[in-house]
Amino acid sequence: MYRLFAALPVPEELWDGLSALQDGLDGASWRPEENFHITLRFFGDLTHAQARDLDDLLGDIRCPPFDVSMEGTGWFGRREPSAVWARVRESDELRSLSAQCEQAARRLGFEPDRRPFTPHVTLAYLHNATLEDTRRWVEAHHAYRSGPFTADRFHLYSSHSAKGRPSRYEAEADYVLE
Repeated sequence: MYRLFAALPVPEELWDGLSALQDGLDGASWRPEENFHITLRFFGDLTHAQARDLDDLLGDIRCPPFDVSMEGTGWFGRREPSAVWARVRESDELRSLSAQCEQAARRLGFEPDRRPFTPHVTLAYLHNATLEDTRRWVEAHHAYRSGPFTADRFHLYSSHSAKGRPSRYEAEADYVLE
C-alpha cells in the first residue's frame, strides 16, 4: 500500500520565510522545511495497481505554469485547532489543477473530497493548543507575505510515518505543467 497525495512543491528559497513563522504557539508540532508543499488532492492508501493507474491519469493533466504566492495565516479546527498554516493565494490555474486531480481520483472510483479546497502550506499540527493561543498566533502573523514563485510542475508524493517523528514525504512522480 502507498499513502499518496498530489502537491506543488514549495521552492527552497521560500523555506526561511515560512520557518520564521514557526514559533510562539504552545502545542505546535512544527513541520520540517522539506515537508512544505501545497496539497492539490489527498488520495490515501492505494495498492500498487491503483498507484500506477493514478500516475497515468495525473500524467494526462494539462495546465500552463502559473505564479503562486502566500499571504497570511490560518488554522483548521474551529473549536479545537488541529493545524496552523500559511495561506496560498488562490488563482484560476491553481483551482483548475486541483480540480483535475480530483477528477483523476473520481475516475479511479474514489469518493469525492468533501472538504472545500483551501490552498495552504501546513506549518504545524497542533496538540492541545487552545483556541485563544491559536487565534493570537494567527493574528500575530496575518501580515506574512511571500514573493511569488512559478509553479511549473507538481508531484505525486508518498507519505511515510515514523513513531514520534514527522512524516517523511517522497516525490514518486513528477508532472511538468505546460
